[in-house]
Amino acid sequence: MKKQVFVGMSGGVDSSVAALRLKQQGYDVTGVFIKVWHPEWLVCNWEAERLDAMRVAAHLEIPFLTCNAQEAYKKGVADYFIAEYEAGRTPNPDVMCNQHVKFGAFLEFAKKHGADYIATGHYAQNHCIDGTYTLKRGNDTDKDQSYFLWTLTQEQLQHILFPVGDTPKSTIRKEAETAKLPTAKKQDSQGICFLGHIDIPEFLSHYVKLIPGEVRNKSGEVIGEHTGALVYTLGQRHGFTLHTKTNQEIPHYVVSKDIKANTITVDTTPGQKQADSKIILQQINIITDVPTDEQLEVQFRYRQKPLPSHITDVQANSLTIEPQITYHTPAPGQSCVLYQGDVCLGGGIITA
Repeated sequence: MKKQVFVGMSGGVDSSVAALRLKQQGYDVTGVFIKVWHPEWLVCNWEAERLDAMRVAAHLEIPFLTCNAQEAYKKGVADYFIAEYEAGRTPNPDVMCNQHVKFGAFLEFAKKHGADYIATGHYAQNHCIDGTYTLKRGNDTDKDQSYFLWTLTQEQLQHILFPVGDTPKSTIRKEAETAKLPTAKKQDSQGICFLGHIDIPEFLSHYVKLIPGEVRNKSGEVIGEHTGALVYTLGQRHGFTLHTKTNQEIPHYVVSKDIKANTITVDTTPGQKQADSKIILQQINIITDVPTDEQLEVQFRYRQKPLPSHITDVQANSLTIEPQITYHTPAPGQSCVLYQGDVCLGGGIITA
């Protein structure tokens, strides 16, 4: 019997080609649109995206279903997003969407319907050697999405396919055009659906009271004002107002914030940490064994140049990382992902 695979079809070109390739490889393919939550007061184009996904499924002559993941998205992504900002941290909703929705609610939906695998259009690679699964970077370094997949487990990877991860995006576009897929020339989507085209402060203002406050320099002098300390992240260089023209002409970066006092501190250079400064991770997930006696690399921002690092302490629910070079101060709440070469070993949430 053919192996059955449910493909998460977002209405974009990557997931469209994922479905195309799997059908060409002989799988029994079903296209699935994952419906997520968005606030009632904000327009979201999910109906148009679902229609594009349906058109591709019709073109490929495969069945099409809709997975209702609104509850998982609301609790695991949107509520988390709001709560993290309230706590003064900087969340990564893309990581949580993958964990709770695409490889949570969608994977469960597929299993209940008898599917052997799920597949997505992520630019990442999943290899199995002697029963152990390895998550690797996507072939296209500009599109690699392994950073957002560090929460995946060995059990989940048994049921996950990444059909486009071994191919550059330019080739994926050409394949879509050759196959005359309706999404071949569609532009890539940006951002999070529940944010739409509004910025983070505007979104949060519907759920959290934002109180304007003081912008200070490192000497403690008041040099401007902000819309609410909650919404700023370390390294941010916009979204606040500086009083003098001289200050306005020079880029300023958020280097710290005080949630209780509702102040942010800025400087003309981003905050930096010296080599061997400690980064503590909690809520860790290890995909494959992490070498504690070898150098590895870490990323705490998407598309960041990896930092050579060592693991200095391993506990049941935490890791301590020491980068070997000077680096910009990471924001608490962000994901720190561990790599060895192109292999994603796992990661955790930065607490300090």
